[in-house]
This record gives sequence, structure tokens and C-alpha cells, in this order.
Amino acid sequence: MTLLPLSDDAFLFPGAVNSLVFASDSGGALLVDTGLDESHARKLLRAVQDAGLTPSAVLNTHSHADHHGGNAFILKRFPELEIYAPPLEAAIIQHPVLEPLYLYGALPPKPLQSKFLLAPSSPARPLEAGTHTLGSVTLELLNVPGHAVQMFAVRRGGLLYAADALFGPDTLSKHPLTFCADSAQQKASAASLLHLEGVQLTVPGHGDATPDLAGLVRLNLDSLERTTQNVLNAVQAGAASTDTLLARVCTDLGIVMTNPGAVVLNRSVVSAHLKELLEAGRIEMTTEDNHLLFRAASA
Repeated sequence: MTLLPLSDDAFLFPGAVNSLVFASDSGGALLVDTGLDESHARKLLRAVQDAGLTPSAVLNTHSHADHHGGNAFILKRFPELEIYAPPLEAAIIQHPVLEPLYLYGALPPKPLQSKFLLAPSSPARPLEAGTHTLGSVTLELLNVPGHAVQMFAVRRGGLLYAADALFGPDTLSKHPLTFCADSAQQKASAASLLHLEGVQLTVPGHGDATPDLAGLVRLNLDSLERTTQNVLNAVQAGAASTDTLLARVCTDLGIVMTNPGAVVLNRSVVSAHLKELLEAGRIEMTTEDNHLLFRAASA
């Protein structure tokens, strides 16, 4: 697989998770998101080297395993590389057990220690949003929290890598419960990208590049709002726990969860939308008979 040119100095390495490559004048390559595992990273590295470039730094937009799982392999080949990430995300990249720990609520059992939830550890330097030069490549990092607690979108000229602030239409169709840590922030971050001027091409973290940023934002906002309504409908069907609400939502959407990882990920999605509904005063949280329950707000 080869790098696909997006501009004179920017390239896409497509996959289940997209990686971006920004070339410097000196032949260096800033790698943005390294994929789920060694397989993705090995192919990415081969494509970079086939293009006559040498990795000069790595930027992880956030700490989900599918975006930094390839770091460890790349560091084996280039141990001097610096890895950058948002501050909280950098801590999780260095201590990846934090991801399944917060999803499960305790140290995770073996079924929740798969590569999809627990990437290999790699050192990461915390970085704030703004304009930075990383590996001799200057770009703008934009705060787009919501999908993860912290996350960067990457802007260079007319190119926007939205990371997981936006998803492509096929991904939204395949995964109607789009993962988020904070659904209200996810909506706000997606909407904030509409105000960017001069964006000619947008690449989501999952999906194809598109010149239609506004259309992609609207598609994502519609999907997120549908999920909020799905969760509200589940609550309005009767007071219930998060797990019962998750089952109701999955039944309504035709989702069949077949492994523990899917359950804890989708439970987090429901929990995020429950928080949004609580803060909007549309539902209430109560404790009854040693159960944490959610119910429709009193009139």
C-alpha cells in the first residue's frame, strides 16, 4: 500500500484508522496516528520509506488504542522519535491500562485486555493546542474534545484532519452508537469545525476524505442527536439502570453485542448521553433498592 497525496506535502495512509503523513523540506515525515497494531504500523512505515521519507516525530490525536497502538513498533525502528499528544491522553498512552480501567470501572479482566482496549505503552510528551513545529513540520492543533476527553484535530493549509471529531458516513452507518466520552462536547466540537475558513479537504479518523466539510459535520451532528434521542426514549420506557438502558437502545437499533469489549464501549456511549440529558434537566438520576437508576424528569 502506498501513500495517497492530499497536497504537496501531506499524504494519507488509509485503513480502518487513517494515518496522516506530513513531509518536511528535509525529507522528514511527521506521522499522525499510528493505527491499531504492529500490522498497521509496519505497512505505514514501509509506505513512508518507499516515498523516500524518514519518520521525524509522531503525533497521537488522542489515546484510544486504535490511534496509538502502532507507536511501539515504530519506536523499535526509530527509538529516538518524540511522540506528542494532548496532556491527559499522553498519560494514557504511557499507561494504557487506564483505558480499559475507566471503561470497566476497575482493573480489567483478561477479556478486556485485547489490543482494541489495551495498546502497548509508549512515552508521550504532553502538548497544548496551538501552532507547533513537530519533526520540522509546522501545523495547527485544534481542541476537539468529546470523543475522547481531550483530542486534537490537525490543520495545515487547506487540509483538515478531523481525527475522531468527525466520522465518515459508512462508519456512522456501521456503528450507530458512535463512541464518545462527552456527547455534548462531541457535538460542540463537530459544530466548531464549521467555522473554519479555507478548508478544502477534510479527512476523518475513519472514512474517506471529502471536500464537503459542512456536509460531514451535519451528518455527524444528526447521528449524535439521534443517539441522544434513542437514549431518552429508553429512559422514558421506565426507570432503569445503565445496563438495562443499553440493552433497550441496542434492541431498538438492531445491535447485537457479542463480546465484553463491545458492551463496555457501548455502555460508555449511553453513559455519555445520559450525562448530557441529566445536565439538560430532561432526566433524573436516583438511587433505589441499591440500584442507580435513571428516569424521565418530573413534570
